[in-house]
Order: sequence, then structure tokens, then C-alpha cells
Amino acid sequence: MRMNEIAFTDAQPVDGYGPGFFRVAGQAHPGPLLLTPGGRMNWGGFDDLDTLTGLTGQIDVLFLGTGAETAHVPGGLRQSLESVGIGVEAMNSPSACRTYNVLLSEGRRVALAALPV
Repeated sequence: MRMNEIAFTDAQPVDGYGPGFFRVAGQAHPGPLLLTPGGRMNWGGFDDLDTLTGLTGQIDVLFLGTGAETAHVPGGLRQSLESVGIGVEAMNSPSACRTYNVLLSEGRRVALAALPV
């Protein structure tokens, strides 16, 4: 098997996660998390729409981690993001973290907004 090192440029991948936290760049981040091309920040959950729409022009797709189980994206949230050109993919947070890391390694314009498991 051939192993290749992945380069993430300036963006930070998710190193791990656990009950109530995410690990990014070797540091634990408690609670909901938003990872963007510009870095890591707190996210206020589904009601924090302004933070997400502020990513207009910076990303093409937002991976939305809905916690331990997959849940539907509130209709207003999806509609608001898609109206500014941001696609939304909802899945459980572990899957969202993995998918974000893969597309990030490919140099895609993606962000991750995730609720902890």
C-alpha cells in the first residue's frame, strides 16, 4: 500500500472528536464548531445564520454536522444559504468531519459547521 502525505495549506482539518468537543490542530474545541478557509471559530448552532451567510464568496459548499445522528437542515437555513450561492450538505457530525477533511485536502472551497456528538 502506498501512503501519501496530505497538505492542507492554511486551512485546518479535524483531527478528532468526542462527546462535546472537536480536536483541530491538536487543540480541543468545546461545543459547536465552524471551520472555514480563514480558520476556526465558535458557531451558535442552527440559529447562527449570519455567521454562515458571511461566508458568501469564500466557499461553495458547507458541510453541516448535525450531531450524533443525521437530521434535516431547517428549511429557512438551507434556503438562506442557497440563495447566496452556498450549497449545504447535512450529515451526522463524524461523517461531516471526514467529508470536509477529504474535500479540504483536494483544495476545494468548503467549510464545516458541526454540532458535537
